[in-house]
Amino acid sequence: MQHKNDEQTHFGYKTVNKSHKRELVADVFDSVATKYDLMNDLMSLGIHRVWKANTIANSGVRKGQKVLDVGGGTGDLSQKFSKIVGVEGKVILSDINQSMLKEGRKKLRNLGFINNISYVQADAEHLPFPDNYFDCVSISFCLRNVTNKEAALRSIYRVLKPGGRILILEFSKPNSQLISKLYDTYSFNVLPILGKIIAGDSESYKYLAESIRMHPSQDELKQMMLQAGFDEVKYYNYTDGIVALHKGFKF
Repeated sequence: MQHKNDEQTHFGYKTVNKSHKRELVADVFDSVATKYDLMNDLMSLGIHRVWKANTIANSGVRKGQKVLDVGGGTGDLSQKFSKIVGVEGKVILSDINQSMLKEGRKKLRNLGFINNISYVQADAEHLPFPDNYFDCVSISFCLRNVTNKEAALRSIYRVLKPGGRILILEFSKPNSQLISKLYDTYSFNVLPILGKIIAGDSESYKYLAESIRMHPSQDELKQMMLQAGFDEVKYYNYTDGIVALHKGFKF
């Protein structure tokens, strides 16, 4: 009989023990942390900034509110939320990876964001915050790396206030076969080369490409959110579905 801690999951296209995946994902982001922002700009030709701006526009966040940026990494969303909520509000940038959190804190402090952003190393599956606490929770390009996505969704649901909103920005499934084929060619041939040249690491970017393909489709993720308790779940495809924004509420 297989021990619960030895249950299998995927790490890209590989099958690994669930207990081992966290360590493998940590190695990836330890490796890419210092070049993460540069690689984002190169990989997406800067379009990730538009995706994130649309996420902020769908957040409904207002002055004085509390926002949690789960897996917030280098803080692109956190700095935007910080400007909106102002000194009366609060933003928490959380990430399970210490290297990414360190890069995010350094970047935002250098930009002058010191008054209303806190930094917490935390596991998305077990968020260390009170029930019914946040007005909005975002999770951007992080959920596909979480071992137990259902547990993470339930954890986010718990810490949201009634009426609060979840925003999931993540790579998804392209709508057209042509775009899908071009995207595959780019992801598995160009992306690892870029990773090797810029970050000195092709294997981590090979994993990132694989992890995107293993992530649930738009409709599958919508169903997972509904099962976690969220209402009025909708999604918006960006760049032909290469990326999707899922939005839901806690009532």
